[in-house]
Amino acid sequence: MNNFAPRVMALAIASAFAFNTATAAPAPARAENAYLSQLDAMARSARVSNVDYVLDFTLTGKESFAGTTTVSFDLADLDSAVTLDLDKATVKSLTVNGKQVTPQYNKWFITLAPQDLSKGRNTVTVSYERLHSTNGEGLHRMVDPVDGRVYTYSHFEPAAAHQMFAVFDQPDLKATYTVTVNAPNDWHVVTTTRESGIADATGGKRWTFPKTKKLSPYNFSLHAGPYKVWEDNSGKYPMRLFARQSVAAQVTPADWFRYTKSGIGFFENYFGIPYQFEKYDQLLVPDFLYGAMENAAAITFAEGGFLYKAEMTAAQKARLAEVIMHEMAHQWFGDLVTMKWWNGLWLNESFAAFMATLATAEATEFKDAWQSFFQDDKQAAYAQDQKVSTHPIEVPVPSSANAFDNIDAITYSKGASTLKQLRHMLGEEVFRKGVHNYLVKYSWQNAKLEDFIGSLGEAAGRDLSKWTQDWLYQAGVNTIAANYTCANGKIKAFSLQQAAASRALPTLREQRVQVAAFKLESGKLVLAKNVPVTYSGAKTNVPGMVGAACPDLVYPNYQDWGFVKVQLDKRSFDTARTTLAGVDDPLLRAMLWQSLWDGVRDAKLPLNDFIKVALANAPQEKDYTLLGDVLGKVSTSKYYLDAMALDNAWSRETGKQLEDMAWNGVVAHKGNDNFQRRWFATYLNVASSPEALARLAGMLEGRGTEGLNIGQDQRWAIIGRLNRYNASGAAALVEAEQARDKSDTGQGAALAATVARPDPKVKAEWLATIQNLQTELPFSKVRTAMGSLYPAEQAKLAEQTAEARLAKLPAIDKAAGPVFMRSYAGAMIPASCTPASVQRLSRAAGSMKELSAGTRRALLDTLQEDQRCVAIEKAMTAPKS
Repeated sequence: MNNFAPRVMALAIASAFAFNTATAAPAPARAENAYLSQLDAMARSARVSNVDYVLDFTLTGKESFAGTTTVSFDLADLDSAVTLDLDKATVKSLTVNGKQVTPQYNKWFITLAPQDLSKGRNTVTVSYERLHSTNGEGLHRMVDPVDGRVYTYSHFEPAAAHQMFAVFDQPDLKATYTVTVNAPNDWHVVTTTRESGIADATGGKRWTFPKTKKLSPYNFSLHAGPYKVWEDNSGKYPMRLFARQSVAAQVTPADWFRYTKSGIGFFENYFGIPYQFEKYDQLLVPDFLYGAMENAAAITFAEGGFLYKAEMTAAQKARLAEVIMHEMAHQWFGDLVTMKWWNGLWLNESFAAFMATLATAEATEFKDAWQSFFQDDKQAAYAQDQKVSTHPIEVPVPSSANAFDNIDAITYSKGASTLKQLRHMLGEEVFRKGVHNYLVKYSWQNAKLEDFIGSLGEAAGRDLSKWTQDWLYQAGVNTIAANYTCANGKIKAFSLQQAAASRALPTLREQRVQVAAFKLESGKLVLAKNVPVTYSGAKTNVPGMVGAACPDLVYPNYQDWGFVKVQLDKRSFDTARTTLAGVDDPLLRAMLWQSLWDGVRDAKLPLNDFIKVALANAPQEKDYTLLGDVLGKVSTSKYYLDAMALDNAWSRETGKQLEDMAWNGVVAHKGNDNFQRRWFATYLNVASSPEALARLAGMLEGRGTEGLNIGQDQRWAIIGRLNRYNASGAAALVEAEQARDKSDTGQGAALAATVARPDPKVKAEWLATIQNLQTELPFSKVRTAMGSLYPAEQAKLAEQTAEARLAKLPAIDKAAGPVFMRSYAGAMIPASCTPASVQRLSRAAGSMKELSAGTRRALLDTLQEDQRCVAIEKAMTAPKS
């Protein structure tokens, strides 16, 4: 494939479509499957327009619901049939333009025959019944185990609206929605608009809602249940927050409303366009597949990420603020202006990720949000972009089945980083003007990448076509390094060297960075020179650095303007290893920590050397945000040691040193809840010795807590760790704690603890349950089991089923859908950090060529990470036997 493949494919599709339109030839019949191809979607949107839905639902709380969809639309011609999407429903009646017709329905879509349609305006009414979904898509239903109350909510992205009602389920057929709902008396019903009436009806209440503005189907939503409601009318728009009754005590509405109100003010000012949806509702919902979803004016959030049984830490509040801002940015960029097809999904998500960080940094107390972005989001993007399965930011999406194949750190974080560096290159105000012009021009419409880039280029007065080609249509992360010589204590020559990701990914890019030189003075690194540079090609001279004092450390992406992997020169690398505590700037310190960790991942810095640096420097870290990153690297180091299955004096002593460091951090920060809980979380991640496990067991009984509040969340975390290492009495602790905590989160924690036990019988039973695609266990519980079944240190147990699991992968992939496989492939493909495991995965990768795109990618990624683990072990200099 040549470098222009994505663009060529797009042009080919467009050309084929233009040819069909010009000749007015009948479109080929739609494929008989559950998914919509891009070609079929384009053909349909060329004929169908001006869509309006009138939706009527009857919700009882039982396992099924009833609905009637009346869809009105204009049809350009009668050359061929029109399909209307509706998934796995029982159709009771179908009326087309006032005439009752026999449904031609395959459980995926209804085919409307040309002879029943009219050129111009048409009205189709479908009455149906359908089971609620239980996998997080469509209209999901959950029964609260605490009180038996039933909760429902919708989730439609990427293309699951047709799991709830009859619809043209594609983003470029925007429509209005007029909704009525019959629901039980004690239920609240929430959608895009606020209800215009609630009346008594048989069996409950009838809710009536006014017509919405034009939305893509995946941006519309409906949620209903006996939710607890909090209201705040102190801002420009009324705000509400919803949660299940049994978890209401774990919600802090004041935080939600504060961040929401400040975010709306920030975005209205930044975009120069008022918020368009008149009210702002947010709902915490159970069993959610993702972090949150930007349904217009009725945003849903995964409970698991935002419910806490103790006061939120600063890190938890920062995450809440950032996710609120992310979904809020979508209200403009995604809901107001929407992509035409799923290849544009990255731009929605990248832009929201970028804007969420900007808003969090400028409109909340978390001024170090960009540091968090560097530590978390950007590193995930760098790691993803170095995988064999990396892909361009902009990729073709042939079918709705492939819409989420590339939902990853490239889609979110690399795209956001790319926008961040483009903003630096164009200038902040020029970038902002381009975004404003784009939103104004395409309001309530669907737009393409070239529309967005065109608006930015016009605002900047420059052609961005080469930038677009290099950054958006080519994969891989470049590396830059400073190359300099010194004479008489001064820099004599200085250049930036840019390297391509690989021979297969040869693109060299242009971007603007800052090159900073530092001198060591009394044990501190002091900034001696900082030069902004726009570099391109393999070598860029930096004359502004010539004549400066010969540095002890050079960092060629100071303050993180660019998206590029930094390779420190040897002198700088050595300085970083020995002087971390002498770096005052937390962001620079984070970057130097990351350079060392990159050395580990690239098998250039022995893991045991990194652990020595961590043991010496982590206890000195006073920046709360950076401490989380450093301790995360410590936990990952322990993961690697466990995966390597080292069992010798060195590994046992190193494990004990990590335990002692983490516990000493807990003790040292008594009275400082944020820091103490961060250190304790790390202690839980590294505790494996009999002494550490005994200490954890004692904490359950109130002994040796060092002032920590051991709440329900911490109790389950401790019990999970004790079961994972088969501590004495651990199984009984699960049963006892379940009696104390009957919540669904308690059920999930008990399940995770049970599945993690190093018991062959338990493993066999749960593996069978996971692989039984007909299990009645809720998918949320199946996902929990997947993630808990084979911890890194249980390699011998995992090996007992490894061959069989891998052999069964193609059959499961063929039988299961993408929602299941996204979790299964990520957790259940076996890898044990041995040459034999690498060979086994290599054989599978060579033979399993017919896997779905997402599963194939997961297999290749697992192989590469297994190779990485083996290389990291080989690079270690500590005794391994």
